[in-house]
Amino acid sequence: MTMVSATTAPQMSGAPAVVRRRVTVPLRFPDGFTATAEVLTFHGLADGKEHLLLALGGWEQALLNAAPEASGPLVRLHSECLTGDVFGSQRCDCGPQLREAVEEIAAVGGFLVYLRQEGRGIGLYSKLDAYALQDDGLDTYEANIALGHREDERDYSAAAQMLASVGATTIRLLTNNPDKAAQLGSLGIDITELVRTGVHASAENHRYLAAKRDHTAHTLDLPPLAATAPEPQGVTAPEAGTPAATGTSAAVYGTEDLLARVGKLIPRLRERAEETERTRQLSESSIEDMKAAGVFRMLAPAGVGGFGLGVEPYAQVVRLLARGCASTAWTAGHLAEHVWMLARWPQVVQDEVFAGGHAPLAAATGAPAGSAEKVPGGYAISGRWTFASGVMHSEWALLAVDHGTFRLQCLVPVSELEVPDVWHTAGLRGTGSSDILAQDLFVPTHRTLDWTLLASADNPGSRIHQYPLLHTPMAALLNLVAPSAALGAAEHALELFRERLLVRKVKNTTEERQADSPLAQARFSQAYGLVATARLHWEEALRLVSLLDGGNRPALTDDERARCRLSLALSGEASADAVRLVMAGSGGSVHRLTHPLQRIQRDVNVLVNHPTVAIDPVLEQSGRGLLGLGFTVPTF
Repeated sequence: MTMVSATTAPQMSGAPAVVRRRVTVPLRFPDGFTATAEVLTFHGLADGKEHLLLALGGWEQALLNAAPEASGPLVRLHSECLTGDVFGSQRCDCGPQLREAVEEIAAVGGFLVYLRQEGRGIGLYSKLDAYALQDDGLDTYEANIALGHREDERDYSAAAQMLASVGATTIRLLTNNPDKAAQLGSLGIDITELVRTGVHASAENHRYLAAKRDHTAHTLDLPPLAATAPEPQGVTAPEAGTPAATGTSAAVYGTEDLLARVGKLIPRLRERAEETERTRQLSESSIEDMKAAGVFRMLAPAGVGGFGLGVEPYAQVVRLLARGCASTAWTAGHLAEHVWMLARWPQVVQDEVFAGGHAPLAAATGAPAGSAEKVPGGYAISGRWTFASGVMHSEWALLAVDHGTFRLQCLVPVSELEVPDVWHTAGLRGTGSSDILAQDLFVPTHRTLDWTLLASADNPGSRIHQYPLLHTPMAALLNLVAPSAALGAAEHALELFRERLLVRKVKNTTEERQADSPLAQARFSQAYGLVATARLHWEEALRLVSLLDGGNRPALTDDERARCRLSLALSGEASADAVRLVMAGSGGSVHRLTHPLQRIQRDVNVLVNHPTVAIDPVLEQSGRGLLGLGFTVPTF
């Protein structure tokens, strides 16, 4: 925490500013984020300009928390930038900073001070003249000097007046600019903490941001220029098998493109399902097909060659893959999720794992956590971790370890680990979810990360990439895999049942085909209804999780969490019930190991026993949440 305190009473000259008008304004940004601001205008500002103060979130309570031992409201001084704020110019980071500031302040309560100081105080036309000089090679500060201006002509006296007029003389300041803190401090505003803004870097503004970092000591940790390539604007995917499709290009798929390509994989996955189960791992052909379709890049940020898609497309992909093979859906869902987890790590690790623009495949497990001992340069870890889905196809492993009372996640090359052949199960056999063993394995410090920081909304990767999903709690995606795979598998079972009813002749009946039997018709209707119930619960859970998807919300309320987890569990249960009903009405031949229905039943039975959807504990904790009693399992 950085402290900046005034040593004297406020130094604002002239009469104090007074509020002339308050008006409520609903805000909506281009990405869909919404907030409500109380906008204040003033009489008596030092420079006579029409500056604004936007009161956001619980600002009244934040003012009450401004005692010396507390923190005060969060405040951002934002200088007007017509080109960035309104037109979305990529030459600066002003528009993304404005969007970020409104969200951050609204979450905790505070003020956005919008100052009419275009171009660091030189005006709009002069700023555009400066752009022309920058095109000729000058940096942003050199261009201002060349036009006869100072490097930065902004004065924050009016900002201090506005803050003082609402009683905000003790604040937390959201900024990377040390001059803002220095000026406010000299004007009598006590700053209890400097909160750094995100780094909204792109290829177009990298030089501009580097000049701010190097010339005026802005606290900016810029990613390498190679990691800030502009996001491609097209959404047409390359053909499977081309270099672009296999990860050597940053071509972007839209949601519809990705789902269409995944849908085309379903027949191939069905053909390979028996082999997948027999070998107890996915075939290399399936892995390569999913790479070509873009499955493993869907949750990677654009800055590392990913598509930056959201929660709903992710769950839809898992559901579609399960219509072909539940083991494939389970494995691919987790491998894609782990790419997203790696994007939450600091830059040094991302440079390593995302090198070459490919999506790194990593197994991840914390069941149970291993142990870690501090050694020079890192940690020595030991343990036996279970359920490492996809480890046979992974280059990396993300392993949970305990160091004293602290939980860490360690990033380890799979080549340094022992993977015993222990995955012999009734269902999901093709996931290859084997154990992982290590004994006193050295892990360098930079490949370890505090679990709390990794799981937080403000993780290191969220400061690197403009990808709202990185602010979403880690468990949100984990909880979606089992019910999404169960739903897709149940839909496949219903499809097979329909085909069977329309052609099968049942012994000891008079009908030419089973579909002509009223009992069979009733059974199909009931199975259909159960699948529809599973889908509706699944969609409701997606709706709740998507509240976090855009970065609009830091967390769900207890009531929302209870409803979300309950819907996911009930979706899984309804899917399993539908499959059991289908099996009971499909005759004895479907129990042959060569028939897909028996494999679907075994896979779904295992899926619904996963802790994320296991019905008994979910019912208990959801009931507590819905009754307002609080959860007894903090991670629920």
